[in-house]
Amino acid sequence: MSKDADRAISRETHESGDHAPRERLATHEVVNQPCIGGDFNAFSDDMPLRHLAAREAPEWIVQHLTTLGQQVGSSDVQALGETANRHPPELHLFDRYGRRLDEVYYHPAYHALMRLAIGHGIHSIAWREEGRGGHQAHIAGLYLMTQAEAGVCCPVTMTHAALPVLRQDTRLPALWTQGLMSTDYDPRPLPATAKKGLTFGMAMTEKQGGSDVRANTTRAEACEDGWRLVGHKWFCSAPMSDAFLTLAQHDEGLSCFMVPRFSPDGERNPMEIQRLKDKCGNRSNASAEIEYLYAWAQPIGEPGRGIATILEMVQQTRLDAATAPIGMMRQAWREVWHHLNQRKAFGTTLTRQPLMRILLADMAVEIEAGLALCLRTARAFDRASQGDRHEAALARLLPSLAKYWHNKRGPGFMAEAMECLGGIGYVEEAPLARLYREAPVNSIWEGSGNVICLDVLRVLARHPESIDALRQEFAPIHHQSSVLDRALGALECELPAPVEDLLPRARWITQRLAQCFQARLLLEHSPSCIAEAYCRSRLGNEASPAYGVLPRGTSVDEILQRAIPAA
Repeated sequence: MSKDADRAISRETHESGDHAPRERLATHEVVNQPCIGGDFNAFSDDMPLRHLAAREAPEWIVQHLTTLGQQVGSSDVQALGETANRHPPELHLFDRYGRRLDEVYYHPAYHALMRLAIGHGIHSIAWREEGRGGHQAHIAGLYLMTQAEAGVCCPVTMTHAALPVLRQDTRLPALWTQGLMSTDYDPRPLPATAKKGLTFGMAMTEKQGGSDVRANTTRAEACEDGWRLVGHKWFCSAPMSDAFLTLAQHDEGLSCFMVPRFSPDGERNPMEIQRLKDKCGNRSNASAEIEYLYAWAQPIGEPGRGIATILEMVQQTRLDAATAPIGMMRQAWREVWHHLNQRKAFGTTLTRQPLMRILLADMAVEIEAGLALCLRTARAFDRASQGDRHEAALARLLPSLAKYWHNKRGPGFMAEAMECLGGIGYVEEAPLARLYREAPVNSIWEGSGNVICLDVLRVLARHPESIDALRQEFAPIHHQSSVLDRALGALECELPAPVEDLLPRARWITQRLAQCFQARLLLEHSPSCIAEAYCRSRLGNEASPAYGVLPRGTSVDEILQRAIPAA
């Protein structure tokens, strides 16, 4: 029978009133599924962020974040994040006539997101308002922007973090710092002198060394027009940036250089892209392998002190890498709440089911603790810039604590969020699969877990003022906890030991320092229901590695009331 005849019989059967074929052919009715979410304000909906901003930051930041939050939460911007991931960057090595291009083409959605982030000054506000809340504004803005799409936060972070390196060298033309501070996003492949705004990338790691950058083999050679670099870089982040901070060896040792995409004569600098990485997540952002073929470079800082020069950048990127997972947690939590609050099971909505409420409350506690630590660290950055020695000591240690612990908590959080939605959470229409793939990247970037823990031990050994500053922060407060007191006592028994004895305990020490500092912040500034739940479930005898295990008597309703989005 032909298809046309089959359709005719089906139509006649339908019109005749014969219900059996009608039931067989009828489509299903969608019930007990949530509606598609609409616009929201990612700042106004976030009570912990609003309270933290009001306490930690100057008043002007609230208006700044309200505007950004409205845009981040719009359906249009949320769709841009999904689209940018579905259409990853494409590498174009040559033009149609065979001329070398070495360009990466991005989907317009990516450019729109970059324009949003740069336009709000997330990359530059810390320096324009340094000492006046600029670092808090940067971190809160990054936390919000991550909830639109985490991939664009990589070039934004590197551009932000480049300034402390650039301003170490007065030989650098002013156009570079001026271009970095611009709020104009200009993706055109042009020399820096012809652009409205500039972005920065990094090219540090090599195949043979990874985190051990002292093993780098890229060479810097002096020549008539300056310096030229020769070598291969295993990871170059955001390869369409206008300039790259990189490390190379020369006679005086490992040194820091800035490599622009265009050399001073206006020609394309010979940085050849070999391939783009096919990454697990972070799909909207390009990462490349590159080859320096006598690429022109500008030295930055003292010769032979490349690592010391670049450390100024690392402190900034590590705090950003600690903030991004908390932003992704909030995005996932909001998605889960939206779904569960409209879906019924066993006679009521899932948000009314006791075990689900405990899980949601525990996840909300994690977000608030992480956000508190990030913004407190940003405040330390701001105050350190004004000469506060206590805050400078904290700023040396807190980014590593936050980066390590927040990224250890992220993947498990995303797995729980997917599980809350069931099968639909595991498919690509929901953002949770994207967030799950994204979750490990910030743990790997800027030092994996072991590297961060070794750095914590280094700080404790070489900068005792940092642990003294922590002890001052842990001094008794009005709302103290016996659980926290016991945890701090256990830490104090460990810390005086020699570094070689602490080495096997480095992960435990880093985790415990982070958790204790989070507990300290919550006890002083958050509702008691949040602080008590955190202390007992993270530091006490009832602690569990899994989410959704809160102590008996926890005020789950109070915790959720603080976390749920505004109606």
